[in-house]
Amino acid sequence: MFKFFYLFITSLIFLNSAFAENVNIFKFTEQELLELDVRKVRGADNKTVYSVGSNENGNYLKAVADNAASGLGKEIKIDLNKTPFINITWKIEKDLQGIKENTKKGHDFAGRVFVIKKTGATPLSNRAINYVFSSNQEVGSNFPSPYTKKSIDNVLATTKTNLNEWVTVKANVKEDFKKFHNLDVNELDGIAIMSDTDNSKKKSITYYQNIYFSSQ
Repeated sequence: MFKFFYLFITSLIFLNSAFAENVNIFKFTEQELLELDVRKVRGADNKTVYSVGSNENGNYLKAVADNAASGLGKEIKIDLNKTPFINITWKIEKDLQGIKENTKKGHDFAGRVFVIKKTGATPLSNRAINYVFSSNQEVGSNFPSPYTKKSIDNVLATTKTNLNEWVTVKANVKEDFKKFHNLDVNELDGIAIMSDTDNSKKKSITYYQNIYFSSQ
């Protein structure tokens, strides 16, 4: 079912430009949640339930996926020459143990953040890197999505070592597009969050906080 969400995200037209040294992506407020476009993956029984909260480090997004799949897309452009690093703070309270995430039947992640580059006239021509918080793979693992080779799953965190713990990760998106897609990308066209369990029919609980791009 992933391919339908991939088409949704890559078909967005992103209008906002970002030039600051640190580019914050989400505010995780009630107002923002109302404004973001939430799209259920075609064929999924339910939508992921997203809500906002706060702790001593600021606002966060909580995602509960119970045999569900839907994502939040953000309309923004990112200058990767100025801010090539994506930074994500996240936590998995309930993971998806025992699934094979590199197969169609098990292609679910409690936590994932997409970055998208438009590379043609249609969404099918676009490229994506899917930064994931895996329940079964090791950090550093990567593999093409079983639904499209134009999206690469790249494991930045795993519940094998960090279950129910806040983890902050960083990746050089510009270098990753060159590594995984052999593309020299100067500007991203969008970013999205999705927690999904529609293939495994399981339940996950995830928290996202402080997603931003930085110069180093």
